[in-house]
Amino acid sequence: MVRFVIQRFLQAIPVLWGVITLIFVLFQIIPGDPARMVMGQRTDSASLEMIRADLGTNLPVGVRYLKYLNDLSPVSYHNSVSRESPWYLDSSLYAPFIRLVSFSGNGVLILKYPYLRRSYQSRSDVSLMIRKTLPNTIVLATVAILFASFLGILLGLLASLAKNSFVDRFILFFTALGISLPSFFAAILIGWLFAFVLGDITGLNLTGNLFEISDTGDGVKLVLKNIILPALTLGIRPLSVIVQMMRGAMSEVMAEDYIRTARAKGLSRSRIVMVHAFRNALNPVITSVSGWFASMLAGVVFVEYIFGWKGLGNLLVEALNNYDLPVVMGVVLIIASLFVLINILTDLAYMWADPRIRLKQS
Repeated sequence: MVRFVIQRFLQAIPVLWGVITLIFVLFQIIPGDPARMVMGQRTDSASLEMIRADLGTNLPVGVRYLKYLNDLSPVSYHNSVSRESPWYLDSSLYAPFIRLVSFSGNGVLILKYPYLRRSYQSRSDVSLMIRKTLPNTIVLATVAILFASFLGILLGLLASLAKNSFVDRFILFFTALGISLPSFFAAILIGWLFAFVLGDITGLNLTGNLFEISDTGDGVKLVLKNIILPALTLGIRPLSVIVQMMRGAMSEVMAEDYIRTARAKGLSRSRIVMVHAFRNALNPVITSVSGWFASMLAGVVFVEYIFGWKGLGNLLVEALNNYDLPVVMGVVLIIASLFVLINILTDLAYMWADPRIRLKQS
């Protein structure tokens, strides 16, 4: 088990490297000068050069790329003396760190947290910006996937047991409708219906966050109702997919030989379904749930932007509008890392659900 997890983490390193490289190259192709965006169009050349030196955009592209990889790496090389060096060890940026090896010529190898740089626009630490917004996105995606999973498994089980009946066709109709709705269109439609048309009845807001400043202004308060509409919108498509996958998997399992044997022994239908069929039908559903949860972290952009939810998606849109490369790369890197982590947890859940996979890994 431990060896399997270590192998998966090692396999993830080239994936993350590819993501970092792709985003870096794309931002080199896109025209624009971050220094001019920071200072505005009306500024002198000396000020622009100072900003470019501060941002590091005056360096050759290859040096900028290697420096960014060096900043992201937990083990990195730096120059401990020369402030003119691109590899200068600035304690205010990299602290806390541990010196591992010292080389001749003032070189030093250190162990540190990955440094995601500072925002071009606000000059805030990207790591701090992500720490503020990531919990909101995780909460939204978790609520949405829990809603989609529990309801989807229940409806899929019901549809499979009532196959070809009116209930089955009714459920399949709405799942087909849910799959066909794009997230941005569903967000606009649901927001308009429940926040404007039925707003007096539902009491729901179109925009809002999980924590808001209280009416008296003396602190923040938890506003759970603000998560209902974005979570509903985000959960519609995975709900529809999970229903259809659960229905198909359950139908296949119920046609297996061991199910017929269980019927021949006189076991009740409820025992056959819950004890013998249900767990075996969960394998493809577990894969679907994990895949959709990871996709939510990437596809939450439109939903967060429309509902004003202060998460990674909203932060990413603002960074793209402002050509804020460090924030964009930081958010994309975090999302890619979460993809990798979720895939590993999915494999572990698969091994728990199917003993054959445990034996194969052994």
